[in-house]
Amino acid sequence: MTQQQLADRIHVTRQTIVALEKGSYIPSLLLAMNIAELFELPIEQIFFKKESSL
Repeated sequence: MTQQQLADRIHVTRQTIVALEKGSYIPSLLLAMNIAELFELPIEQIFFKKESSL
């Protein structure tokens, strides 16, 4: 699936998909749920918190 196809299916712009892939955009819970539903995966398999270096 291309970035544009994914964007079209979840009703966002391709630029949003690019930002998600780069990690420069944190999706809303609804957007994360829509992506997880599309791929039939739990949210935590798609989105995860990076370990903090504190």
